[in-house]
Amino acid sequence: MKTNSDSPIYLRELEKKDLSQLNSWRNDKKLLDQLGNNFLFISGAVDEVWFDNYLQSREKTVRLAIILKERDLYIGNVNLTSIHPINRSAEFSLMIGEEVYRGKGIGLLATRIMLQHAFEDRGLNRIHLDVLKENTAALKLYEKAGFKREGVKRQDIFKNGTFHDVVMMSQIKEEFSHPL
Repeated sequence: MKTNSDSPIYLRELEKKDLSQLNSWRNDKKLLDQLGNNFLFISGAVDEVWFDNYLQSREKTVRLAIILKERDLYIGNVNLTSIHPINRSAEFSLMIGEEVYRGKGIGLLATRIMLQHAFEDRGLNRIHLDVLKENTAALKLYEKAGFKREGVKRQDIFKNGTFHDVVMMSQIKEEFSHPL
């Protein structure tokens, strides 16, 4: 994937060595409260099986680690899942696991790199995502990256004793104009 040489990050495929850190994020209730995932206790063994399943389905899934160049530090993930070869579409997700790196433009940069990969390297035409309506930081990031709002799934997710609305967004290849 192309990145600017002075980019603070690079992306690489998720590796087994990342699972311990990923598992800590997947068990961080504060982090998951901002995302569409429900909080579940996830053991390391469950994540190992999840990773092995990923390795068997790489034609339908791209899971990349976001690495901070200066420290070679794994700080989050960016994913394309449910890749559909006929419709040439996929679902997008992003997680900056390390709180200190949120709100610094890294998520936007990782999103743009992944979109470029999706449209140029994978030949996809449509990328879609769901985001909690109250996650205004994520909504702004995705809009800045070129995603358009398509609608709202009312009371779609149950978290912390209440139902939450989810905003549906997408971007199509002809709208992508964020070269790196």
